[in-house]
Amino acid sequence: MLGALPLALVKRGFDVRVLLPGFPGVLDGIIGLQPVTRIGPVFGAASVTLYAGRLPDSNMTAYVIDASFFFRREGNPYVGPDGQDWNDNHRRFGLLGWVAAHLASGELDPAWVPEVVHAHDWHAGLTPAYITQNPALKVPTVFTIHNLAFRGIFPMEYHDDLDLPMRKMTPHGMEFHGMFSFMKAGLVYSNKITTVSPNYAREICTPEFGCGLDGVMRDRKWDLSGILNGVDYTVWDPGDAKINKPYSADDLTGKKVCKRALQLEFGLSTEAHGPLFAVVSRLTSQKGMDLLLAALPELLQEGAQLIVLGTGEGDLEAGFRYAASVNPDNVAVHIGYNESMSHRFIAGADILLVPSRFEPCGLTQLYALRYGTLPLVRRVGGLADTVVDVNDESLAVDRATGFVFNDATRQALGARIREACGFYRNEEAWKNVQRRGMRQNFSWDDSAANYEQLYRSCSAIPSANRS
Repeated sequence: MLGALPLALVKRGFDVRVLLPGFPGVLDGIIGLQPVTRIGPVFGAASVTLYAGRLPDSNMTAYVIDASFFFRREGNPYVGPDGQDWNDNHRRFGLLGWVAAHLASGELDPAWVPEVVHAHDWHAGLTPAYITQNPALKVPTVFTIHNLAFRGIFPMEYHDDLDLPMRKMTPHGMEFHGMFSFMKAGLVYSNKITTVSPNYAREICTPEFGCGLDGVMRDRKWDLSGILNGVDYTVWDPGDAKINKPYSADDLTGKKVCKRALQLEFGLSTEAHGPLFAVVSRLTSQKGMDLLLAALPELLQEGAQLIVLGTGEGDLEAGFRYAASVNPDNVAVHIGYNESMSHRFIAGADILLVPSRFEPCGLTQLYALRYGTLPLVRRVGGLADTVVDVNDESLAVDRATGFVFNDATRQALGARIREACGFYRNEEAWKNVQRRGMRQNFSWDDSAANYEQLYRSCSAIPSANRS
């Protein structure tokens, strides 16, 4: 989102700048980094410097927090090589919010002072809290929830490490069941809250999807809105060279070539009479991958095939590997993630499976629509907002774009798989739904327009100098 939405906002005339932690990949990727100011020791890091440079392929400024003690480590941004969370993650991501607040005040770069600060997910959740600690700082804040299940929870005593007053550590502040939560801080102290689909915005106000924060969400419901994520159609384009043979809604010939090439690449039979199902996902129970493993026999009984790209929970990875080992002609698995491979998967598949237990927005179903690959999804979150179920009514009014099921059970998923396989045999109807999906528009331009309206609702942004 932070790679695409800011650029879409720039096209609308905004002066947008992003603030990023100085992970090695970030430092290597930003062009022309120059120091803005040396901040000094903060939160246990002996040296912190704010740099500025340009995002690749754009003129947009990116600020980068260079704190080598926090960010230049083995492992990934959240965990060490042993797979365990870094024990100072509260300091590492607290620094992100702290720097954002001081940048918003004009202290760190007096040449640029924002009129709205937009923070994303728990990692930046302390930003609104720090901004409210400065009574003179009136800049409004927007906080976006990408996934409420990840709440940034830490022991209460850690607040001393972060220059947070005890008065904020209450049930009306960021206290959460005796701990404190970065996510809750963003929810409580921001001016406006968004999440990444309208349906998910409604769901998180309920106990089923609220992750213990549904009461907070109901209290803030008048400040909460859901804005769909978008797709960068210059990256996800069936007409480009990332796939074996480009194609379009007007000429789907290349899609059959992509399917055969994918089958050959992974040793699948090219004689299967059913559709090729694909998964491009984290292999987790949240994504419904256990439901898929349980329903796999029904998929294979229909003469269909399955190809999986992803990584995640060890038992699920093992389950898919085993399925491939005993069904080598019809099941293939690649554990890991590969960007170019994901394009080949989505272009070559007939159906993309997204049977999630919850899904704030989901992007792969949007990519699938553009590639004429019919999504099969559970009716949750952004999946419900973006996929119109194939049924008699939707077909009659020319709106169907995929397959939707309701209950998070093997039986419900299996039944919809069987129905999708039956529909696949109607070649002309199938092509009509493919073309309809490919013509859907989920670009970032529409999302940016909605964010502009939101920013204006919480700040009088002058049209001549929008930032």
